Amino acid sequence: MKGFAVLALAVLIAGVCSQKDTHQWANRNTIVHLFEWKWDDIADECERFLAPKGYGGVQVSPVNENIIAAGRPWWERYQPISYKLVTRSGNEQQFANMVKRCNAVGVRIYVDVVFNHMSADSSNPVGTAGTQANPLAKSFPGVPYSSTDFHTSCAIQSYQDANQVRNCELVGLKDLDQSNSWVRDRIVDFLNHLVDLGVAGFRVDAAKHMWPSDLKVIYDRINNLNTAHGFAANSRPFIVQEVIDLGGEAVSKLEYNGMGAVTEFKFSQEIGGCFRGNNALKWLVNWGPAWGLLPSSDALVFVDNHDNQRDGGQILTYKTPKNYKMATAFTLAHPYGITRIMSSFAFNDKDQAPPSSDGQNILSPSINADGTCGNGWVCEHRWRQMYNMVGFKNAVSGTGLNDWWDNGNNQIAFCRGGSGFIAFNLENYDLNQTLQTCLSAGTYCDVISGSKDNGKCTGKTVQVGSDGKANIYIGAGEDDGVLAIHKDAKL
Repeated sequence: MKGFAVLALAVLIAGVCSQKDTHQWANRNTIVHLFEWKWDDIADECERFLAPKGYGGVQVSPVNENIIAAGRPWWERYQPISYKLVTRSGNEQQFANMVKRCNAVGVRIYVDVVFNHMSADSSNPVGTAGTQANPLAKSFPGVPYSSTDFHTSCAIQSYQDANQVRNCELVGLKDLDQSNSWVRDRIVDFLNHLVDLGVAGFRVDAAKHMWPSDLKVIYDRINNLNTAHGFAANSRPFIVQEVIDLGGEAVSKLEYNGMGAVTEFKFSQEIGGCFRGNNALKWLVNWGPAWGLLPSSDALVFVDNHDNQRDGGQILTYKTPKNYKMATAFTLAHPYGITRIMSSFAFNDKDQAPPSSDGQNILSPSINADGTCGNGWVCEHRWRQMYNMVGFKNAVSGTGLNDWWDNGNNQIAFCRGGSGFIAFNLENYDLNQTLQTCLSAGTYCDVISGSKDNGKCTGKTVQVGSDGKANIYIGAGEDDGVLAIHKDAKL
């Protein structure tokens, strides 16, 4: 019996670890959140840009039918009406085609799934597939759900009360009871349908508002990934759970990281504070769990996401580009966490709808001659400083952090094994130092100011001597306060 118990424990641990496996190709890394993109456009982007630049996956907006809200704000996607795969991003056939095309070029698809709740009360409760509902009566015939499938209506008054957080309604959204077997069956059917279509995993929206014991039952019932889409036999879906835990609340991220990865919002807040200049960069020398962050393999990390980029405060966004690019470069250069990049549309208010041609239909991003986006799309993932750092992360894969240097304040540098080197200058004076790059002698292209293109550097060059040292210069007035070189950027 003892041997059986050990075997059972080993299987359990393997299952948990596998739910933290992103299933990205060996030469790929980093998820990009193509927020509110249409399925056909994502398929095109996988083939023409993401795969060639080394991105590992795409987080897509919720795929199931949502309520049609006045003004079509982004958050309507988080108010389900049914689990039919019809949204403003496209229908089921378009979604399935996109997943197939992206998998074929090595870009995995992770779906933002919403099953904590259904939609809130509305004067016109009709969904994107034409399904009618009666949220006031907790009647959602498109699933179907009835009033017996929900918790008793109550508002969350205190985040110090875990029962309220998990059993009451988040901003009026009808709160499903995941302990109910009918509800579990409908959720599992929905998730398994997506697995059948070839997705690699899920971002579980509002996981903080569901009981971990209920989530575990649901996760355990999800099918293994579909081998027809290139996944190894017996692969478990990647699961990342949205748990906003900045400390001081009743619900902790540590209740969830045993079942899968967790969105590490504290990373976002702390990295924003540092690269806004509110906390000296030198303190990043022990970046990671020492800062109160989750273990590296448990944490999905990001500079901003679709929620907190609208909240202000310490969070950095595309609106402060120099600091934002620096924070993102640090995120991608550092070995901590599972990385995700935000790809936004431009916004001036919290509720703003995605770009549209007529107030209803989402407008496709246009691609400019220089590779950036138009039509109201920011497309941070197409900024040279972003995609070249994805390449940096690929080049240094499997190495640790070494040879840290700082000036005692806001100039820092470090190596990744013998494969890469990066330096940052957030001072109001130039960085001009001879530093150890840990790279072999030769001429390297700085992948921030330019790229290596046809045997030449389009930006700065760095000459590394036989001792691995190089003169590193980052002017205080430069557009980017970063310099990065790696083994694949050597001439």
